[in-house]
Amino acid sequence: MTEPVTPKAYDRPTGGWGSLEGMAKVELAGKAGPSALETLAIQNKPEGHMCTSCAWAKPPNPHVAEFCENGAKATIWDLTSKRCTPEFFAEHTVSELRKWSDHDLEVVGRLTEPLRYDAASDRYLPVSWDEAFAAIGLALRRLDPRSTTFYTSGKAGLEASYLYALFARMYGHNNLPDSSNMCHETTSVGLNKVVGSGVGTCQSEDLAHCDAIFYLGQNPGSNSPRILHPLKDAVERGCKIVAFNPLRERGLIEFVDPQNPWQMTFGKATKIADQYLQVRPGGDIAALMGVCKRVIELDAIAQAAAGDGVLDRGFLAEHTHGLEDFLTKLSSTRWDEIEHHSGLTRAELERAGDVYAEARNVIGIYGMGLTQQVYGSQAIGLLVNLLLLRGNIGRQGAGCQPIRGHSNVQGQRTVGISEKPELVPLDKLKEIFGFDPPREKGRNTVEFLEALLSGEAKAFIGLGGNLARAVPDQTRVHEVWRSTELTVHIATRLNFTHLLPGEQAWLLPCLVRAEQDMQASGPQTVTIEDSFSHIYGSIGRREPASERLKSEVAIVAGIAKATLPPNPRWQWDAWTDDYAAIRELIARTYPDQFHDMSARMNQPGGFYRGNEAHDRIWKTKSGKAEFTAPTVLDAGGTGEAPGRFRLVTLRANDQFNTTIYNDADRLRGLEGNRMIVLMNAREMQRALLSEGELVTLTTDYDDGIAREVSGLAVTPYDLPDGCVAGYYPELNPLVPLNHHEQLSKTPAAKGVPVRIRQPHSARH
Repeated sequence: MTEPVTPKAYDRPTGGWGSLEGMAKVELAGKAGPSALETLAIQNKPEGHMCTSCAWAKPPNPHVAEFCENGAKATIWDLTSKRCTPEFFAEHTVSELRKWSDHDLEVVGRLTEPLRYDAASDRYLPVSWDEAFAAIGLALRRLDPRSTTFYTSGKAGLEASYLYALFARMYGHNNLPDSSNMCHETTSVGLNKVVGSGVGTCQSEDLAHCDAIFYLGQNPGSNSPRILHPLKDAVERGCKIVAFNPLRERGLIEFVDPQNPWQMTFGKATKIADQYLQVRPGGDIAALMGVCKRVIELDAIAQAAAGDGVLDRGFLAEHTHGLEDFLTKLSSTRWDEIEHHSGLTRAELERAGDVYAEARNVIGIYGMGLTQQVYGSQAIGLLVNLLLLRGNIGRQGAGCQPIRGHSNVQGQRTVGISEKPELVPLDKLKEIFGFDPPREKGRNTVEFLEALLSGEAKAFIGLGGNLARAVPDQTRVHEVWRSTELTVHIATRLNFTHLLPGEQAWLLPCLVRAEQDMQASGPQTVTIEDSFSHIYGSIGRREPASERLKSEVAIVAGIAKATLPPNPRWQWDAWTDDYAAIRELIARTYPDQFHDMSARMNQPGGFYRGNEAHDRIWKTKSGKAEFTAPTVLDAGGTGEAPGRFRLVTLRANDQFNTTIYNDADRLRGLEGNRMIVLMNAREMQRALLSEGELVTLTTDYDDGIAREVSGLAVTPYDLPDGCVAGYYPELNPLVPLNHHEQLSKTPAAKGVPVRIRQPHSARH
């Protein structure tokens, strides 16, 4: 037994003084200094730099402080005064560093110069940029391009992303996975299937005109706090929010605006969710079926009373396809099935249906609670079904809006980071650059990992990120990662993935977005895209952490120039000298969306690249928005069995993806230990478990592979029956590589079948 991590009920609202305290703690660890405040003062504002945290909108009329707790932490972390120098690597072997925690690796500080892995000493050694580029280029020329993978994390600007994708195709492959494969690829596939757009259909101003919001599987308090401002404003003008989430997250319960002195000092917190439904993991399809069932019932009642009904029949007739099949499925689905799979009562779902039917304008917002399920595409389809019933897509105050986690992950896809050649204007690339781009499909993240396990993947280049720590099936994957012939990491800090070097391994340090990017033509601006398809210019003003750092653009161009044969159309030096030249290439490649890009990028609120579904132009097979009839009620895909639990992996409040600022999870009242498993008191009693008892989670998956994580302290928490929860990435070894969303191959980390095993000595 160890000292238990006893949850302390966090009864304070999201935001408020708690957010300021959270930022202060990260500043103490990161030591960014007072000048970080100057950087934050222009964050997310015209002529300033765009936050590297989430992809929320940057408004045309910004607040005095246009950043949230998470954004401030990310910037403070970037601007640390600590340095990870060659002297550090002289003191520590790579084998030793592999035993360090994620936090301890990153807190060492910013990388300062390029490094080469030396197997004889098991250390990274300093090298020149010229030596690094030449050696990497030589290694790539010796490899079959199809055996290499070019990964992106979601932070690089559009300019670096465009060149990176262009380099990959000039080199000869479409192996361009990115972090969206791990989280929102289900949106790209599932939402595109039903409305013809792989991104959200809303504009940020729609939140000022909605009457109800259905909010599913996303935790704004820890993952995207800037959305809490428009949610607060919406509630205060009468909008009702119905939240579906297994955990009662503070961000959806109440919020205090840190920029409102009256509310901070004297006022009351704003209640966010009008109704909070603790749906079972994977139960969203069933829950949405219940809501739709109630809406159809209310429509029948209204029609019987000689009214117009609830449904928008004009919209349905003109803009939708497949309604009758969905209604047939809805009619044949029993309430007892819905209640069982959702974990919610009929009364709860009928009340949610009443809210929907009474609202003129409704927005559906969702996160990875929907996308990281085996049948996540069907869950998105059900949310779209609900919205279509009353014409709630393609007009002001209505729409379907995923919340993206990485600041530019959507934009990277927009400018060519895609393993799917049909999503890229390859003929246009051929015309502009004079080469024949490869046409065969590339590997997404799961397929790269499968190729790694089979020995087919020979090289990995990472434009940011910590992929080896983020992936499923970590134990198996880590064993083979070092068998690659080449690993190259473009990074700002040391992380675990860098400690799995291939036969040749290079660590190339780059600028952060807040730092000045000075090239031959002067200081450079990069561009990013938010979740609402708006493009913004971002210019850094801080002095770089080291004079030996290069920009992501310069590094990508340097490797490409050293790898590819000379070609008068491939002007890597000129593109590095002036990023406006890259933006001209982007505009030529995507003229409808990016014309006059450099002239428009700094306008307040950015420029809108357009979304046809927002304008009710449906790029689907039928030419209309598609109703879908679900084939399952349980999105989890693994079914039920005695003793089986469904695991949900979580991010803590002081965490951004694999970056762990500290062990605090303030908004859940948890602190001091990330090796925990959360479950409700009823399940603890049934399993004869006591608080603080150490247990092992094992994956209950029939593929012949043993997966387990030990030393997890049982911690009581308010969760639905039949499920447990724990932290990402610590519990990623439990996620089978082939346990993924059916269409997108997004790892199904929000519904992993597990069992609990107690040590023999602790069994009752």
